[in-house]
Amino acid sequence: MTAEQGRRRQPSGEQYQIAWGDTQAQISQVGATLRAFTVDGRDIVDGFPSDKRCTDGRGQVLAPWPNRLTDGRYTYGGRDCQAPLNEPARHDAIHGLVRWLDWSLQRHDPNQVTLSCTVRPQPGYEWQLELEITYLLDRSGLTVTLTAVNMDAEPAPFGVGFHPYLTLGQTVDTLELTVPATAFLDPDEPAERATMIPIAGTTREFTTARRIRSQELDTAFGDLAHDLDGRATARLFDPDSGRAVELWVDGGYRYLMVYTADLVGQVERRRAAVAIEPMTCPPDALRSGVDLLHLAPGESWRGSWGLRTSVSR
Repeated sequence: MTAEQGRRRQPSGEQYQIAWGDTQAQISQVGATLRAFTVDGRDIVDGFPSDKRCTDGRGQVLAPWPNRLTDGRYTYGGRDCQAPLNEPARHDAIHGLVRWLDWSLQRHDPNQVTLSCTVRPQPGYEWQLELEITYLLDRSGLTVTLTAVNMDAEPAPFGVGFHPYLTLGQTVDTLELTVPATAFLDPDEPAERATMIPIAGTTREFTTARRIRSQELDTAFGDLAHDLDGRATARLFDPDSGRAVELWVDGGYRYLMVYTADLVGQVERRRAAVAIEPMTCPPDALRSGVDLLHLAPGESWRGSWGLRTSVSR
């Protein structure tokens, strides 16, 4: 074995750094994962070291379905599909099929990187997709754009999400949260029914900023309110420092999953960040069909989301 062959490989593969001014991001080959994002040396996402594998979905791409798929089982186009149950405690298949795959580098410039991945037909998903993702840094912050193309001869079901954990450096209890949603998924109904509850007057109403305090969230918010630019924007704000981080989505993402990290694997990282997850569809969309994308042969879908920071003086 040569010295090169014996060199230890990183668990998350090659690392691609991009930068713009005082803003930097690190994207991993495995899963095309947003492993790190910093502004002026401060962590904005609670990621993971390059010599460790990803845990708790940190920064991963969730496709061809986001969130949980009950029993890993669904029927589409006359095909009965059974995905591996990779969350056995809850008897479901979680976060799709691409987050542990090596993505191929297509382009790497100082401020952007593009990676691609092919989803092949398999027992849990019987269609063929081409995925391409670009991470771009510029004066507006980080923009993440994903394109999916159905390369199959039959219509293909599709959903996508992302899983960044946002942090301002302290426990989430002290932070103010804003979520531009007027409804949320009923947690007491089976997710495949996708029953939405109006948010007004409930404990999950964050349409105007309020402190999270001790509230635990693992909630799919929907009916997002978009601005004149077609974007819906969630915000975390630290009243003590005046620092804020915003996550925006375009019209392709119709849901935001908000998770206060109460049950992540490392106890010391619980409630250290808030996962705000752009999703095209709610959990169990392959079963319910709610807001599931149906890509005709050769059809493509494209959507963007992003992160930006600010400081109030």
